[in-house]
Amino acid sequence: MSSKASPQLSIIVPALNESAFMPELFASLGTQVGVDFELIVCDGGSCDGSADSARAMGRDVPFSCTVIESERGRGRQMNAGAAEARSETLLFLHADSRFTDPGALLRALQTLETAVVRRGDDSVAARFALRFRRSEATPSLPYYISEAKARLNRPGCIHGDQGFLLRRTFFLRVGPFDESLPFLEDAQMSRNVFREGEWVLIPSEIETSARRFEIEGLYERHTLNALIMNFFHIDERDLLAAMPGIYCHRKPSARLDLFPFFEEIHRHLRSLSPRKRLRLWYRTGSFVRENAWQLPFACDQRVHFRRGHPVGAGKNHRLRCFERYVAPLTDNVVGRLIAAILTRIWFSTMLKRLRRIEKRADLAAGKEQ
Repeated sequence: MSSKASPQLSIIVPALNESAFMPELFASLGTQVGVDFELIVCDGGSCDGSADSARAMGRDVPFSCTVIESERGRGRQMNAGAAEARSETLLFLHADSRFTDPGALLRALQTLETAVVRRGDDSVAARFALRFRRSEATPSLPYYISEAKARLNRPGCIHGDQGFLLRRTFFLRVGPFDESLPFLEDAQMSRNVFREGEWVLIPSEIETSARRFEIEGLYERHTLNALIMNFFHIDERDLLAAMPGIYCHRKPSARLDLFPFFEEIHRHLRSLSPRKRLRLWYRTGSFVRENAWQLPFACDQRVHFRRGHPVGAGKNHRLRCFERYVAPLTDNVVGRLIAAILTRIWFSTMLKRLRRIEKRADLAAGKEQ
């Protein structure tokens, strides 16, 4: 066990019914060398024994482990963990994340320290290179693209499943985590870091479970994530607040059904005045236009994937051409309006398709009865 002196690093892990992942998390951290760290597990009211499991394992590990309980909500849990932390350097980590490199934490601290010295201040946050841990070993282009995207220093590309490492002083300036958000507290923190400082990439991988994508479906989950990120960035908080309620009605082991989400968005749009509705679509068009770079980036990654390049190693020629020649031509009112119109057409087409699927499912269920 570590001494009572302040450790070099405090690792803060929010947990909610994560008992299945706790043993692997503890085992992964137990292999880390060269760093004196403490682990703080912040349980949000688990009903599967996550807290008791963490306490039991914490008695037999080569690092200090503390288990605390707080109100449910990842933002609240991580803030509670930060208040409990003894180190001046904090790492916020997901319960289903793993390190295969025993020097990952040491390399992370070195990367952060180098960036702080270079800048001359502590306005730096670091994150690991993302690698999805999948149930199948077959190479997958969608996962390849997602992993490459997470290595970019761009707004909207950095999320909590990469781990957030920063000094406490900087955390207090850009944080704490927004407890009013039902989710996306990591996206808000990422945006705050971009505004107040900079992100750096740690040259070690972090493995994150692909369970959500594998259970819910890659297309369905990516589509929902895109919708959520849009409404987050255009500050439609009321609509975001309604989404978790829909999400809770879904079976945790079932494929994601997009119909309730599209219906909720449609209902929200109908509740707005024509002027507010047009403003929402225009701002959505602005968001879509700003993120159009992802199309040429995906084309670049497809080439790298086919050639067997390591994730993030290839040159992004199509992306550079797009940003040099195409993006400036669309960065205006006309470009945003065109993006808004195309997005509106896509949404209407998707809603009609999902309604047809829902109707067929209801008819099939009626015949079975």
